[in-house]
Amino acid sequence: MKKVFLSADIEGTCGIAHWDETLPDKRDYPRFQEQMTREVAAACEGLGAEGVTDVFVRDAHDTARNLKAELLPENVEIFRGWGRDPWSMMSGIDESYEGVVFTGYHSAASWNGSPLSHTMNLQNNYVKINEETASELMINSLTASYYGVPVLMLTGDQMLCQWMNEACPGTLTVPVSHGVGNGSVSMHPQKARQRRRRRTWTPPCACSPCRSILWWRSIIASILTPEAHPSIPGHGWRTPARWFTRAMTGWTA
Repeated sequence: MKKVFLSADIEGTCGIAHWDETLPDKRDYPRFQEQMTREVAAACEGLGAEGVTDVFVRDAHDTARNLKAELLPENVEIFRGWGRDPWSMMSGIDESYEGVVFTGYHSAASWNGSPLSHTMNLQNNYVKINEETASELMINSLTASYYGVPVLMLTGDQMLCQWMNEACPGTLTVPVSHGVGNGSVSMHPQKARQRRRRRTWTPPCACSPCRSILWWRSIIASILTPEAHPSIPGHGWRTPARWFTRAMTGWTA
């Protein structure tokens, strides 16, 4: 495996417990901006140790201008700012990648796995796909699966990692925190970074590169069936990601 796509968020970064720690104009932000960057760097180093030569990093939080590029390994390309395609947090993904890694991801809107649980924006009380509550991880995994790219690793809060363990047991998960009401219990930041440097994925198996893609694609097929959603403008777009960027109380695909 030589080429991997990495999508980085911040709310699932080790230690975060409040929105002020995620917003560039707040005084608590620089500390967690650096932690986010160091966790991404650790994941890239782990991938490098497994022979990955090229890592494409998608800065996928807020302004999409969070990561400190000078702290990342030299074999990394970084996409900063928002593109004009519908892929959103997955802009840049295509068939050429052999795997996807998600870092700093968080529980879905309506879940209590993180004090910062949300899906795409803070106006959504929930998002559902085929009657299942959807996280940003689920939406972005669908995008990766459209291109036939398996998810190798996830780091984030414990509830989100448990969901991924059930959805695709072949994916390596690194839970770094768990929500407790409006707070969060996290491991030590250095320990979180060390875990990301370890083996980044399990050997190819029937789940990780194969079955998971078939499972995700079956969901995509049901979403993109025109007869199922005749009233959705633009339902022929290749990914559902763009549908969830509107402010709404709830959305069911």
